[in-house]
Amino acid sequence: MLRRQVLVTCEESADYGEAYPSIYFVGKRVIVIMKWNGTPERWPMKGKVEADRSTKQLLQRIRPGSIAVIAHDDLDELAVRGLIAAKVKAVINTGKTTTGTFASRAGLLLLDAGLPLLETAPEFFELLSGTPELVITENGIDLGHAFLPCKRFTRQMWLEAYRAARKAEPVRLREFIDNTLRYANQEKDWLIDPLTCLSLRTKLKGKHALIVVRGNGYKEDLAALHAYIQREDPVLIGVDGGADALLELGYAPRLIIGDMDSVTDRALCSGAELIVHSYIDGTAPGLERLHRLHLSGVLLPSGGTSEDAALLLAYDGGCEQIVAVGLHSHMQDFLEKGRKGMGSTWLVRMKVGSKLIDARGISRLYPNGETMKPLRIGRAWQSFVRSWF
Repeated sequence: MLRRQVLVTCEESADYGEAYPSIYFVGKRVIVIMKWNGTPERWPMKGKVEADRSTKQLLQRIRPGSIAVIAHDDLDELAVRGLIAAKVKAVINTGKTTTGTFASRAGLLLLDAGLPLLETAPEFFELLSGTPELVITENGIDLGHAFLPCKRFTRQMWLEAYRAARKAEPVRLREFIDNTLRYANQEKDWLIDPLTCLSLRTKLKGKHALIVVRGNGYKEDLAALHAYIQREDPVLIGVDGGADALLELGYAPRLIIGDMDSVTDRALCSGAELIVHSYIDGTAPGLERLHRLHLSGVLLPSGGTSEDAALLLAYDGGCEQIVAVGLHSHMQDFLEKGRKGMGSTWLVRMKVGSKLIDARGISRLYPNGETMKPLRIGRAWQSFVRSWF
């Protein structure tokens, strides 16, 4: 475990405090002990290039030790955790890692993992993606046939953007609420009536459904639900890449629903029933991918996001209980996805809320595999008697 001491002001320590547990006050200065699991940086750094404008597409194929080239404004935590898990050597971003639009710790997480993060101009993406191998030096990026300028993303850059975002948060929240209410009013009509009845092999009526969405902490939360899955045997529904999380933990998804943009070929060919989320007019971009794999799927015309469609499918299909992990539920979740409001999600929660258990964050309540054990009837009766006598 590597350590580094950084001096910050007392005012700055309030922002660093949530990220770093080791803080020591020395007069009017603060020493922050920062820890990360990376190795010391060695320049020059050479590596093979893996590039994609879609970070989630890149994560499906990137190999350990590669240099990831992305074009990602406001890098989100899910993408960062994917890059760390992929064990890339460094990240070059032709987008702006943090714009200050919202307060995100994603860039900081990448730095804490010991991964060098460099930013360069958007117009250099094509040049970088067409280069099989490059060398990162202290002075720039050496492509062999060209030399590109770049700048290191630092903790100070993150802190400045984070503090600017926190200051602007009331304005952003007002805009987000206005957008949500405006679109909720426009979209309520398609939500009121039940979804079109689909002809599925999988029976939903009277059963529990577990919906897995690619959201922050979704893999850890899914692992924490192992006892529930073993006990209730719910219908396992993967929303796009959520199906891969099920497979990674040894579960077989029964249904996969989405626009098929972040799910792997392995999951699509796993034998699950495939439901392509289409626009209300029937346009379904995801169907083309299934055709390329010689697979068939059922179209589900619905407004909102794919996770909205999955919740409605389980609810209108007659599920007794709906449990979900990874759901997007607040302003930062949606801003990270480039959405300026959550009108459809708000409406869907109103409709399905009586049956929905949102298990997001449950892994933080029961860490290290700890589970809540049911109280035996005998002990429960003794506790009841003692409370009265």
